[in-house]
Amino acid sequence: MKSVQQEVDERSNLTNSNKFELLLFRLGGDANGEHSELFGINVFKIREIVAMPEVTAVAGSPPHMLGVVNLRGQIITVLDLPGIVGVTPKTGLNIMLVTEFARTTQAFAVESVDEIVRLDWSQVLTAEGTAGGKVTSIARVDGDTQNTRLAQVLDVETILRELVPPEREDIDPETIGPKVLLKPGSVVLAADDSVVARNLIEKGLEAMGVHFIMTKSGKEAWDRLQAIAEGAKAEGLPITDRVAMVLTDLEMPEMDGFTLTRLIKQDPRFGKIPVVIHSSLSGKTNEDHVKGVGADAYVAKFSAEDLAGTIRSVLGKAANA
Repeated sequence: MKSVQQEVDERSNLTNSNKFELLLFRLGGDANGEHSELFGINVFKIREIVAMPEVTAVAGSPPHMLGVVNLRGQIITVLDLPGIVGVTPKTGLNIMLVTEFARTTQAFAVESVDEIVRLDWSQVLTAEGTAGGKVTSIARVDGDTQNTRLAQVLDVETILRELVPPEREDIDPETIGPKVLLKPGSVVLAADDSVVARNLIEKGLEAMGVHFIMTKSGKEAWDRLQAIAEGAKAEGLPITDRVAMVLTDLEMPEMDGFTLTRLIKQDPRFGKIPVVIHSSLSGKTNEDHVKGVGADAYVAKFSAEDLAGTIRSVLGKAANA
């Protein structure tokens, strides 16, 4: 049997091998609670799992917001995840998942929790365009086998943003700061699997006057970078004349941002390209992982001003290197 320290060490090293841990849970099924499907969320986003406490309803709350709970002195909003997804729990809302991501803490009520599984990101395929944008990818839980269990990985950032919209959605050019000047023909190569995140990133880069190429996964970004490198080589140009910076999310199907960053930093062709990780995964542990793979900076989602400031700083350092 593994010791607690061995478990901790293994979990900490997952980012070095394109692996992650997924918490599997169930929300319910049809009107009779039948055909209950598996759903998942990255364990790094889970702060704790508790039995469903008594929830205090809040007057004027939007649909699917159950209310608030007082958990160890912190008031936390509780969201009805089965209601959001459109399924019916057969046994009720029994478990509360307390999550931390995108600079916020909130809880999701679910019917039951199954297990935690360790997967390779290659087992996760994009599911963009399904479930009204609430599902970001599909995980083949048991690997590439005919009868593998399938788990729908929820885009909890999009769900939260739809239920609790920010006070302001527009990006103010004055707070973004002055335009960023790249070399002619140079772009920022960005990667994010979330539709909402890509939209926000694009708006921010446009406000900064930055030309960019947007991709939907680490693998797509890596393939695109290599293609750009071949084109630059044919023109007799350094890759830095074509790619000024790589901006990447961490959680992405097929290849995560840790692996993408490591591939870039270990490749002699790309060593001078700065990499900024832009993720909803927060906390010192994740920031330590970011440093470990050689990223030049980390910025937490979603603040256009913080993102702009980080990009400006990183590009400035690269120009003076």
